[in-house]
This record gives sequence, structure tokens and C-alpha cells, in this order.
Amino acid sequence: MVELALHLDPVADTPLYEQLYGALAGQIRTGRLAEGTRLPGKRSLAASLGLAVNTVDTAYQMLVAEGYLESRERSGFRVLAWDGPLPAAPAPLPEPPAAPQTAWRFDLSTSGVDTGLFPFRTWGRIQKELLYSSPQLLDHGPRQGDEELRRQAADYLRAYRGVQCGLDQVVIGAGIEYLVGLLARLLGGAAAVENPGYRRTVKILENNGVECIPVDIDKGGLPPRALEASGARVACITPSHQFPTGVTMPAPRRAQLLKWAMAAPDRWIIEDDYDSEFRFDIRPLPSLQGMAGEDGPVIYLTTFSKSLAPSIRMAAMVLPRPLLGRWQAMYGSYSSTVSRFEQETLGRFIRDGHFTRHLARLRSQYKQRMETLAEALEAAFPGRVELQGRHTGLHLLLTLKDGPGETAMVDRARAAGVRLEGLRGYYLARPEHCPENTVVVGYAALPPGDIPALAEALRTAWQKT
Repeated sequence: MVELALHLDPVADTPLYEQLYGALAGQIRTGRLAEGTRLPGKRSLAASLGLAVNTVDTAYQMLVAEGYLESRERSGFRVLAWDGPLPAAPAPLPEPPAAPQTAWRFDLSTSGVDTGLFPFRTWGRIQKELLYSSPQLLDHGPRQGDEELRRQAADYLRAYRGVQCGLDQVVIGAGIEYLVGLLARLLGGAAAVENPGYRRTVKILENNGVECIPVDIDKGGLPPRALEASGARVACITPSHQFPTGVTMPAPRRAQLLKWAMAAPDRWIIEDDYDSEFRFDIRPLPSLQGMAGEDGPVIYLTTFSKSLAPSIRMAAMVLPRPLLGRWQAMYGSYSSTVSRFEQETLGRFIRDGHFTRHLARLRSQYKQRMETLAEALEAAFPGRVELQGRHTGLHLLLTLKDGPGETAMVDRARAAGVRLEGLRGYYLARPEHCPENTVVVGYAALPPGDIPALAEALRTAWQKT
């Protein structure tokens, strides 16, 4: 006897017995119910569908009368052969083209991290304890994120980034991209974006209906006069470590940007502090949000993905108090997009001091890796290579004097199995302003033991011909 998958609508105008009759007749005509199939008994089917027995009996009798079923004593109802045409089978969907997979010898992309530095033992121990001791984490949690993580994030940001905020201002989301998408709809208006800059942020804003206006940066970051001339209401900036140039915005320039934001109503600055914890020379500069204060016009964003792992999609946002009411009105009913077990694990990881120790270890490892890489590249190209961005972040700008051109540098490197990008690809407008022979070298995912071979591969690929 077959199990029937049927959907009936009790509030529809069509009587239930007719709906049942039509559903069964359709399955017989399409061949889903084959000849000889025994259908459930009237009482059994009625109970499973929540119908009266008479309703099922009426539908069965109609199917018998029309030759779809036969009724056999003590054997129930069986499907008869259907001699009518069967519907044509749908054409198979074409297979999507497979994305090209390249086995890179050396990965110098800016998105990678060294997953071998992840605190597996400590993270796993905390998560295992939570699985056994905190079944309440299986239920819904606070919509802005669990209190423990928001409290620890706020305390950490106050202590290490100079952020001024309360627990109620912190929102936890599944990555900066997700939070930027929400902000786009919350703020509206045109947004000034850094040129060169992070293309993914621009894509997210544009996908949410925000016009993006590229503003050329200078040695101090985004210039206030150019920002004013753009007519934008929102400025998206990376002041502590501009991506991809590595520029750090000085305090006077930061004050000028705050003055711009406070000169007109509903102007906002989105401060992306994506990797400021990786500063190798001195303590990271305080955040721009810290200068503005809790009521200021700065929305602060940071991610934990760079310091933990890309797949742990957790980011924190600090909203100015004037925006909290608008946020609650628009998104107050949205559920948190991050697993509560992951949130609670990170909250305890920070609370118990593991996070600061983990960051210290990362800084030490990455600084040593950066210095080894810089020495190897300078040895491979004596007097010909210029490296920028050694003080902060996880990538360098490499300029090759008398090089063959950025496009040739990228193409030759890739032919040698080296994954990297040219700086020109980050220009959203006016690429003619891009420095010549400059590529972006991310080193976080580069094993230290591979550095000598990488330098030799680039030396061979970029040698003068």
C-alpha cells in the first residue's frame, strides 16, 4: 500500500471530496500511481488527512465510476491501467558551466587567512561545554545578538579601539557585508566610497539601491573637500587602514570629516575597521567613532573573521544613539543571523582573555611572516622593489621599478601559479591615476616555508626580457 502525498485546502470553494478526487485522478494520469497500486483504506486515509470517512468514500466511488480504480472485496481499492496519454516529461535543465578551478602554488589574495593559527583546542572546549550545559541556546535569542557577546564586544572595543558605546548600541550580524546591506536600506541617499577601494562594498550598496560616488583618496585618506563636492549623504571609509593602499588617516583629517558629517542633518560616516588589530609598529589608532562619541554621526563596523576564520561569519556594528529608533522600527523584528552557540562561544572566548592572547599570537606570527616576505622580495629584486603597508594589515603594495606593466606582472605571476591582483583592479573610477607596476600582495594565507620559492617564482616571472 502506497503513502499518498496530497494537499487539500479546507477553505477553498471546491468541496474536499472533489479536491481529493482530482488529486488522485491527476496522479493516476501522470503515472505517479501505477497500475495495481493499492490505495489506503477509507478510514486510514480519512484519519491521515483529517477528513470525514464519507468524504473519502465519495471520492473513491467517483474514481471507480470513471474507471480509475477498481474495488475488490477484502482487498480495498486498486489503480487500473491508464490508457490515456501521459504528460511529456520536462526537459532536463542544462548543467551550469563548472567554475574554473585553479590549483595555485602560492595564494597572495587578500581574503585568505592562516587557518592553522585558529585556536582549535580552546574554541572546541568552550563549544563542547556549551552544547552540554546550555540547551537554552537552541531557542531564539535577542534580535541584535546575545547579550554576553554584545557586552564583551563593547568592552573590548572600548578598551582597544576607543569606541564609545553601550550594550544597546551593538548589533551582531553574519559578516560586514550583511550589516552593510541593512545599513544601505536604513540610511538611503548617495554614498561616497574610497577610490581605489573595496569593490564588494560598492556592489552591496548598489544592490540595495544606493548610488555610489567614487572619491579619489590622497595621502591622508578621503579628502573632505572632495567629499563635500560629491553631494553624498553617507561616506564609507577605512580610516585606520585604507584598503588597498594602506593609508592611515591622521587625526586632523578625521576631525574634518566629522565636521562635514555634522554640518547637515542626516549625514553619516560608515567606519569599516576591518583589520586594525593587525598593527605591527605601535598600538592601533583609536577609532573615528571614539572621536565622535555615542551620539555622533559615525557607524562603526568590525569583523571577527580576519582574526578567527572566514567561515565564522560574525561581525559587530555600533550604531549611534540617534539611529537606534530608526533601526528598531525597520529591523526590530529580524532574528539574529548568527548561531547562538557561535555567539556564546566567542563571548566566553573574549571574556576569559583568550581573544587578546590569540591576537597577540597572530600579530607575532604575521609580523614575522611579513618581514620574511619583504626580505625575500627585496633580495630577489635588489634595488627594484618598493613595498608599502608594512605597519598594519595583512597585505603589501609591491611596486616593481622598470617593471613590464601591471597587466604583464599579474599575467606572468598567474602563469607561474601565483595568485595575486593588480592595484588597478581596485580603482572604481579614473584608473589612469593608478601607480604603474603595482600589485597587491596578501600574505596571511602564505605558509612561511613557501616564501623563498615564491620569491624565486616571481623573480623568474618578472625578470627583464
